[in-house]
Amino acid sequence: MQLTRDSLSFQAFRMLGVLARLMGRRQAERTACLFGDFFYDVVKVRRGLVLGNLARTFPEKSPAEIGRIARSVYRNLAVSLFEALRLPLVRTREDAAALVDIDDTDAERFFRKTRGQNRGAVLVSAHYGNWELMAMTFGLLLTPITIVVKPQKNRLIDRQINSWRTMRGNRVVARSTALRDGLKLLGEGGVLALLGDQSDPNAGYFADFLGRKTSLFLGAAFFALKAGVPLFVTICRRNDTGRSIIEIREIDTSDLAFRKQDIRELALRYTKVLEDAILRYPEEWFWLHNRWKRSVPEGQG
Repeated sequence: MQLTRDSLSFQAFRMLGVLARLMGRRQAERTACLFGDFFYDVVKVRRGLVLGNLARTFPEKSPAEIGRIARSVYRNLAVSLFEALRLPLVRTREDAAALVDIDDTDAERFFRKTRGQNRGAVLVSAHYGNWELMAMTFGLLLTPITIVVKPQKNRLIDRQINSWRTMRGNRVVARSTALRDGLKLLGEGGVLALLGDQSDPNAGYFADFLGRKTSLFLGAAFFALKAGVPLFVTICRRNDTGRSIIEIREIDTSDLAFRKQDIRELALRYTKVLEDAILRYPEEWFWLHNRWKRSVPEGQG
């Protein structure tokens, strides 16, 4: 029965992909917004969670303002889905450059700290904007990257998504083997990319995030300090023209060493950058995730 459900879901996913790729980019965006409104108004997928998270993060905003942000969250997620379904159409550097902008100064600084010093790097980002589009275009415009991925429950969809992620030179590594494979990659001068906005499943360290205590993800900090490579936060967001902007910001590690307190300090630093981006453009973040589901253990406040 599970195989049948997974197969049906996969076929629906494939058909939606075909539809998205037959449309022009603007038409796909308009259609995606209709999908977003449908899931917000009719299906109401996790709408209570989204509205509650937004209200607690922005207590100064009225219910009407919170509602407008929430609707934009669903629309942006739907647009990101349609853009991800259209990734096979991004074949060249020119195709990537038609979709995203990367500041020349950011790119030059990244190359100077990596290729210029024959070192790899850790990229940490968030479920913000279109992180799938960012990964592919970063690989085409700057340098191929290896992405730490969490397997999808539907293995058919999981294989399809990973085939798109790797079709233009990027690689993926499963979270289960990331420690070994990631350190090897960084030692060879590669670039390792992780999403660092979700809670740590091991729940080992708690700190403030958007005004509430929650478990922080330490993986990116561990890799950067263990391998002795620079760490960059990469953020992808849409501008008013519908294009995406990729921002690259290096996080200072010059005063840090590979030890527990410094790993935690580095995690606080990149989490703060992610937090600032979410506060500036809240509609870009994945508020449907129950980010604060892990409670602070007794004795840690």
